[in-house]
Amino acid sequence: MDPLAPLLFSLHADGRPRVWSLVITVFGDLVQHRGGVISTARLGVLLGRIGVEPGALRTALSRLGRDGWVTSERAGRTSLYRLTAEGEESFAPATARIYAPPQGPVAAWALHVRLTPQGPVAGLAPAGQEPEGADCIVTGDLTRITEDWRRSLLDPVQRAALDRLAADLAALGAAPLSDPLDAAAARMLLIHRWRRIVLRHAVPVPQLMPEDAPLRDPRAAVAAAYLRLAPIAEDWLDADLGDQTPMRPADARFARRFT
Repeated sequence: MDPLAPLLFSLHADGRPRVWSLVITVFGDLVQHRGGVISTARLGVLLGRIGVEPGALRTALSRLGRDGWVTSERAGRTSLYRLTAEGEESFAPATARIYAPPQGPVAAWALHVRLTPQGPVAGLAPAGQEPEGADCIVTGDLTRITEDWRRSLLDPVQRAALDRLAADLAALGAAPLSDPLDAAAARMLLIHRWRRIVLRHAVPVPQLMPEDAPLRDPRAAVAAAYLRLAPIAEDWLDADLGDQTPMRPADARFARRFT
């Protein structure tokens, strides 16, 4: 059985994959720390492993070029792609959210309130992590929180997204991913799902997760799976693919992911 089969089934269960979005994930997870440049040949091998056809990849790269995300240059018979300056600038805040380390014990909490036309809206966050623009912030100890409050922090869309993440993590835990290409593809799919979660939702910190949450600490679970896959996937980036030389060595940013 294909060790990636459960992850691929999960990817397609979300609807037809957007290849341009997968390419963005590849750049963020597998390219930027390796000199920021990838060939269409290597990109085609990686995305071909998860069933992306060459024509769909060419269409996605053309769209990303038109939208100002990537630029290309010829190198012999292949093309090399990199992010534009604008693309790199857009990546910075997203990268910080995706690869932030798991939340440690919370020493103090902040109750923050924002005034809206519909009335005050309150939230709870670790002190120092409250959202900008709050009209009132009160910090101190969290002495009581009900399970009803915890459940209110996960709306149905968030809960469904975490359900799918939990299934992917379980599949990764059971898969014998010793092949470097398989590990690179699996790591990319993991980050692709995680990226969509953290950039769309404010995932509660572990202490605020309801008892019936699909994952009590999603970030820690993703970090553990990622750090297990990372060295095997990096072997694929170091590999000579025949007509494609190894990618540039990883820079210092890679070692700081999730730590």
